[in-house]
Amino acid sequence: MTLSVFDFFRIGIGPSSSHTVGPMRAAGLFVEALEREGLLGSVARLKVELFGSLGATGRGHGSGPAVLAGLNGAEPESVDPAALPRLAEDVGQRHRLQLRNGAEIRFHPDRDLVFHGRRSLPEHPNGLRFSARDSSDEPVTTRDYYSVGGGFLRGEGLADDGPALPRPFINAQELLILCEQRGEPISDVMLANEAILRPETETRAGLLRIRDVMLDCVARGLASEGELPGPLRVPRRAPGLHRRLMNGAGHDPLAAMDWLGAYAIAVNEENAAGGRVVTAPTNGAAGIVPAVLHYYLYHTPAPSEDGVIRYLLTAGAIGMIIKAGASISGAEAGCQGEVGSACAMAAAGLTEVTGGSPAQVENAAEIALEHHLGMTCDPVGGLVQIPCIERNAVGSVKAVNAQRLALCGNGSHVVSLDKAVRTMRDTGRDMKSKYKETSRGGLAVNVTEC
Repeated sequence: MTLSVFDFFRIGIGPSSSHTVGPMRAAGLFVEALEREGLLGSVARLKVELFGSLGATGRGHGSGPAVLAGLNGAEPESVDPAALPRLAEDVGQRHRLQLRNGAEIRFHPDRDLVFHGRRSLPEHPNGLRFSARDSSDEPVTTRDYYSVGGGFLRGEGLADDGPALPRPFINAQELLILCEQRGEPISDVMLANEAILRPETETRAGLLRIRDVMLDCVARGLASEGELPGPLRVPRRAPGLHRRLMNGAGHDPLAAMDWLGAYAIAVNEENAAGGRVVTAPTNGAAGIVPAVLHYYLYHTPAPSEDGVIRYLLTAGAIGMIIKAGASISGAEAGCQGEVGSACAMAAAGLTEVTGGSPAQVENAAEIALEHHLGMTCDPVGGLVQIPCIERNAVGSVKAVNAQRLALCGNGSHVVSLDKAVRTMRDTGRDMKSKYKETSRGGLAVNVTEC
């Protein structure tokens, strides 16, 4: 499968790329398949089943409304976040759902939207099964999809190898060899590969749009007061942090660290509220890459538009390496796969745009990933709030710390990024399922819900 930087930076909505963005896309693809195969006209009823982590924490992560919106024709990049609860309420009251082609079918959420919290489909913990039936309640077709993190999907009819890349790499060693042979930074390798998929001008414009959505998300988060949705009644902290920093805390020599925390918390509070965010590489870890991007723009001496583009390209390269060698899915690898991956991506991007060599970039990514190994995914109440929001703030600081450590050296180090990725893969496989986004272990069972 040919991956693009835009596969790792998708514009979508909160609170979870695997639980909202992926299921919304899967629902839309299922209806597309029905249309393509000429079956849509015979469908009178649909049943959607969510398995594994989707079943265990899907209610708290908004998977139900996301599926309904996808069936209705919504797409994560353009859907109005406020429309999802309205659609779910309407379907719940009328027991009717309008599909993307305008046809209405019977749909009783209590019966036709099933959360299997302790059952999984064979290929991945985040499984969805869509079943269509006709007016006589006879089966029309059934399809399974897997939401494998970051909005990525696997399932029938989705395999597409894409065009061959001029600078292919599957791991960090191959990437470093390419850079050395061609005398190019990592961002140039990525830019050459992206040129196979679209003109360079479109790649640059698309990455600047990603930047703008990230900046807007931080701005909204810093300005939005109140509580996050759900029974935990978590107060938003980003506006208070912002006021404190604007009122003079900037004289503190460690103020940049506080700014990083404020930026990351702003994004993840927006995500927890179901707002517009950029998966980076997932929603649960969406605050780190934007926070470190803000650090580059406002706390380094010579930021530039080209630097923003190269930051995102380099970060995307590290995301590709981690996805190929391990996982970016919390349901598969725990939070090391989400926050750990995002931290490595941000550290790498920042290292390149502050003058680091490809070897130093790889070193920064390894430092960042190594110090997240073993991190569990244990959201309290199945909500992307505790401990997820603070983990992004701390991960942002770790990314800058990794960059600074890497720039102090020459890129030579004992543990390679590829070894850290393999370790993350093995650790994720050994980790019990209760620590992987099911809310059945860790903080999720040791914090009393209020």
